[in-house]
Amino acid sequence: MRKREEQVPALGDDTDDDPRFVVALARGLSVLKAFRRGDPGLGNQELAQRTGLAKSTISRLTYTLSRLGYLEYSMTTGRYSLSVAALALGFSALGGLAVRDVARPMMQALADRVGCSVALGAPDRRTMVYVEHCQGSSPLHMGIEVGSHIRMATSAMGRAYLAGLDATARERLLDDLCSPDEAGEAIRQGILRSVDQYHAHGFVTSVGEWKAEVNSVGVPILLHGSQPFALNCGGSALILKQDELDDVGRELTRTARLIEQAFGPGS
Repeated sequence: MRKREEQVPALGDDTDDDPRFVVALARGLSVLKAFRRGDPGLGNQELAQRTGLAKSTISRLTYTLSRLGYLEYSMTTGRYSLSVAALALGFSALGGLAVRDVARPMMQALADRVGCSVALGAPDRRTMVYVEHCQGSSPLHMGIEVGSHIRMATSAMGRAYLAGLDATARERLLDDLCSPDEAGEAIRQGILRSVDQYHAHGFVTSVGEWKAEVNSVGVPILLHGSQPFALNCGGSALILKQDELDDVGRELTRTARLIEQAFGPGS
């Protein structure tokens, strides 16, 4: 069965009547966001499916983005790919995240101790995007690198981020993340259990909820004067066993607190 194509999240209703909101710009950015790691290039039809925009609109946007140098068009395949200019925007953003430089040595030390991967993530609509990643000694790799996206609603990283938000901000996101059906309600209850777990223990765990064969632990990072981030440690259930998650969670929490202290008031 063909895997259902996941669309880029649509523009919110709150943008419809906002005179300051430039819809054309938002649509152009949604085209850039539709490209994913490993894509061999995308045609206008695929971009229309991923963004939910009309193909005629996509044609104008891809033409404009190509003229501006953010997309490259292949005459051979008839597909577009992100150009170096577009990639440079992402690298510039990563370079501006000072938290990566502070967190990296602490993350690598933890990855070496527990033998699994440790990652730092930031929110991107309904997903978390990896902004730093350190691999432990385990020979099993999950294929996740800097720039990868994972679901916010079901991953330990995403649930840790949600747990670190105030109740009002979290409830707004829950309404967007969870559909009003039985499956959505199950996801909502899973998130709320993770919030309770965070308040009780300082971390959240995921046992096969993101992927059946993967266990992980997540902790929010609350930096002074900055958006929240989240730290996670995950690996194959064969390596990171369920009965080890609490110990790893405590180590991950200590690492998160050290990162926060480095960015405390006056730092």
